Amino acid sequence: MEIREGTEKDIPEILKVLKASLGETSSKKTEEVWRFKHIDNPFGKSLTLVAIEAGEMIGVRAFMRWQWQKGDKLHTTFRAVDTATHPKHQGKGVFKKLTLQAIELAKQEGGHFIFNTPNQQSLPGYLKMGWEKVDKLRVQIQPTFPLNWLSNKTTDYITEIATPSQNINTLCSNTNEDKVKEAKYFTPKSKEYLRWRYEDNPLQKYEVIAKSSFYMAGYVKEHKYFRELRIVEVLVGDEGAYKNVKKIISKWAKKFGAAFISMANEDAFGNLFLKGNYGPVMTVRKLNLPDDEYRNLLELNHFNYSLGDLELF
Repeated sequence: MEIREGTEKDIPEILKVLKASLGETSSKKTEEVWRFKHIDNPFGKSLTLVAIEAGEMIGVRAFMRWQWQKGDKLHTTFRAVDTATHPKHQGKGVFKKLTLQAIELAKQEGGHFIFNTPNQQSLPGYLKMGWEKVDKLRVQIQPTFPLNWLSNKTTDYITEIATPSQNINTLCSNTNEDKVKEAKYFTPKSKEYLRWRYEDNPLQKYEVIAKSSFYMAGYVKEHKYFRELRIVEVLVGDEGAYKNVKKIISKWAKKFGAAFISMANEDAFGNLFLKGNYGPVMTVRKLNLPDDEYRNLLELNHFNYSLGDLELF
């Protein structure tokens, strides 16, 4: 078995392995989606490895590049995402071999740590390869007025950018500066990141609104008996903007017929939300990081995150 770095020429074969292993119902598996996640990412092209046997691709492992910042220190990190082994070749340890080699390459590149939110089926495998649990993500949940549930249940998402690009740049810069002062890990935001992550995302459509003093993104999560309005990003430029943010969230909840609103940003609604560790488990894997800094990673209260920073996509 040969393991090598994947190239753009490998995309068609990578997609074949993904489709054979995972099917096409869980998420879109197209060249557009692969390029969006692993090539057009503003943090850089993904670290992608493929396994070849007898001239045939039998496995793929991708680490998406990401950034977390704490204080003035910018951390080069990797997000363990797409992985698959062709059904005909399962049981050969392909996933483990690809992952362990990807870890070594990420370490050689100077990466600080790897993170992800694995499901319960894959979590044990990651723990055996050196990942450690941080905690379940802390989420806020608020019920809406019952009349909202009777509203038209549309999924007609709209992107409304009602401010010049320079204002969004300034909003991102000011938000990043405020988070630097908090001395917690955060994903630095930029106009390019927001456009890539929410406005041009082929995997998930979002309701987006940007004005001079705030930027918001959200979408509807369908449950069996109700709809959840998930607010995945809120950037607020000044205290006065919170009033507008609250009004827009209420407007969205009514538009989408949401029974509940969820978010990670604790400022927008103060103490009105029910707070708890309701999200998936976040895990991390050390690469090049001093022991004291790594210990900080294992405490969720050292992170300041939005749901969009950590949700699967």
